[in-house]
Amino acid sequence: MSPPNLGAWLCALLLAAAAAVPAAEALGMNWGTQATHALQPKIVVQMLRDNGIKKVKLFDADHGTLNALAGTDIEVMVAIPNVLLDLMTDYDNARDWVRHNVSRYHFEGGVKIKYVAVGNEPFLASYNGTFDKVTFPALQNIQNALNDAGLSDVKATVPLNADVYNSPASNPVPSAGRFRTDITALMTQMVSFLANNSAPFTVNIYPYLSLYLSDDFPVDFAFFDGQAAPVLDGGISYTNVFDANFDTLVSALKAVGHGDLPIFIGEVGWPTDGDRRATAALAQRFYNGLLTRLAANKGTPLRPNQYMEVYLFGLLDEDVKSVAPGAFERHWGILRFDGQPKFPIDLTGQGQNTMLVPAKGVDYLPRTWCVYNNNAKDTSKLTENVNFACTFADCTALGYGSTCAGMDAIGNASYAFNAYFQVQNQRDEACDFQALAVPTQTDPSTATCNFTIQIAADSSTSAGHRRTQSSSTLGAAALLVLALLQLIFVLH
Repeated sequence: MSPPNLGAWLCALLLAAAAAVPAAEALGMNWGTQATHALQPKIVVQMLRDNGIKKVKLFDADHGTLNALAGTDIEVMVAIPNVLLDLMTDYDNARDWVRHNVSRYHFEGGVKIKYVAVGNEPFLASYNGTFDKVTFPALQNIQNALNDAGLSDVKATVPLNADVYNSPASNPVPSAGRFRTDITALMTQMVSFLANNSAPFTVNIYPYLSLYLSDDFPVDFAFFDGQAAPVLDGGISYTNVFDANFDTLVSALKAVGHGDLPIFIGEVGWPTDGDRRATAALAQRFYNGLLTRLAANKGTPLRPNQYMEVYLFGLLDEDVKSVAPGAFERHWGILRFDGQPKFPIDLTGQGQNTMLVPAKGVDYLPRTWCVYNNNAKDTSKLTENVNFACTFADCTALGYGSTCAGMDAIGNASYAFNAYFQVQNQRDEACDFQALAVPTQTDPSTATCNFTIQIAADSSTSAGHRRTQSSSTLGAAALLVLALLQLIFVLH
C-alpha cells in the first residue's frame, strides 16, 4: 500500500473547511472613498460590522480608515495607488512604506492586514504601458519588504483588469485563454513570483461592462439564472460570462505553468444608475445569482466545487469617480453615498433578501434644496450655469436611461443647481446662479429622481479637505446635461 498523499489530504481538508465558512464571512467588500462627502471611517466600520462583513479591500492606506478598523478583526487589503508604483521600485522606499502602513498596525488589537494591493489595474491596455516597467519591481520590493519585516504572512498582489488575458478571435472560448501578447513575458514572471510567495492572482471581472460595451452582447449571458443560450467549449457548456471569463484566466495561467494558482476576484458588481442597464432591479438580479453560487461553493467548470474569494464592488456610491468609462462609475455601491441601502440583498447567499443595516449616526445638512427660480427674468445664461454646476457636482443621474432622465429643462436645471448647492455645504452664495436659482424647503424629488440632501461635515470627511475635481474628469457629465437642456429647449 502506497503512503498517503499528505498534500492532497491537506488540500481536501482546506476545501472542506472553506465550504464550512458562512458566506458573509467569506465575502469581502471594496470600500472606495472618492466622494465629496465621504462617510467618517468609524461610521462605515460600524456598518460593516452590523452587516457581518469581515473582509474589506481599500484603495490606499489612509491612517484614519486603518485606525477605525483597529481591533475589529476585519481582514484588510491595503493598497498602493498607481501613482506611487515608481517610488516602490526603490527597495528603501518600499521598506519605508511597509513600516508606515503595515508594520505599525501589526500588533494584538491592531489591524488585521492580510494583503497589500500593489497598484490597481496597472496593465490596462488604455494606459499604453505607463506602468508596465514599474509594477513588477514594486511587487517584488513590497513582498520582500514584508518578508524582511517578519510579515511573510501578509501577501502582496496586483489587482488586474480582465483585459490582461483573452482568447483569439479565431477561437473565442475559455480553453484558448492566453495572456495579452504585449505583456506575456511580464505576466509569466509576475505569476511565477506570486506562486513562489504563496500569493493570489487578483482579477476584476465585470459582466456589466461586457453588456455596456456591446449592443450585440446577449443580455442574459451577463447573469446567472440560466436563461442565456450556452457557449460551448468542447464538452463544457458556459451559461454566463463570469464563468467564461474566469476560466479564460485559468487557461492563461495554465499556459504559463501555474494553472493551480489561487485566484481572488478583486472587484465584481453591478451599478444602479448612470445608464439604461445600470438599475437597482438588474443589480439585484445579478447579486442574487452571484451570491447564491458563492454560498454553494459552486466554482466554475475548470475549477468546480471550490471556495472563491470575492470582493464586491462596491460598498458606497462615490460622486467624484471619473466618468471617463461611463456615467455609471459613480453608482456601483450596494449602498447610497450616505450608507442607506438601495435594494434588498442577502450577503449570505441564502436568498432571504432584506435591506442591509444602514449607516448609523449620520447627520445631514438642513432640509433645504436649491431649484430653478420660476421668476427669473433672464434665462439666456441657463445652459452656462448648468454646465458650471455639473462641472463641480455629480449630474450623472440625468443621463439617458438614468433615474432622473425624462425631466424637462427646468427639472434638469433644478437637479444640477441642487447638486452643486449640496456639494458646497448649502452655502448661501452656492444657490444663486445669476438669479436663476432659489432655495426651497419643499422637496423637489420625483417618484424616480431623488434630489439629495448632503451629509453634514460632522458625519463626513469633507470639512476642510474636500476632494477636488478636474474639469476633464467631469466634462463628459457636464456636456451630457448640456445636450439634454439644449434638446429640451429646442423641443419647447
